[in-house]
Amino acid sequence: MHQFMVPQFIDVEDKIFGPITTRQFIILLATGVLDFVLFKLLSFWIFAFVGLLLLAFGGILAFYRVNGMPFHFFLLNLIQTQRRPKLKIWDKTLTDSELRELGKSVNVKTAAPPATKAPPSATKLQELALVVNTGGVFRPDDIGTAR
Repeated sequence: MHQFMVPQFIDVEDKIFGPITTRQFIILLATGVLDFVLFKLLSFWIFAFVGLLLLAFGGILAFYRVNGMPFHFFLLNLIQTQRRPKLKIWDKTLTDSELRELGKSVNVKTAAPPATKAPPSATKLQELALVVNTGGVFRPDDIGTAR
């Protein structure tokens, strides 16, 4: 019988720089590039305010976990939940009398009952029990040829 290796710890991300994973590195790299662009485009005091907010948001995205999941999954789930309608209303266009009329006019076809097999005879059961008890040494076909 073949033995196969079962992968374990598939939810653990690969580390590239010490304790930093690839996902965290890319988030921090993108945050750094955006901070550099803001530094070149804005005055220092505006950059200091916006850059620190961007750096904090990048750190939260990279390192903070909610219920064991990365923060960006939490944000995606939050956005999807907010976009769904809060109130679900059933649009009932048919009245009760129309539904009754529709139920009367629909032809319901009943399925045929499944075919049942005839139970095995007592002699067949005895032969099968003998085959099982002897470990397959006894064959029912040998009865007719041995006599």
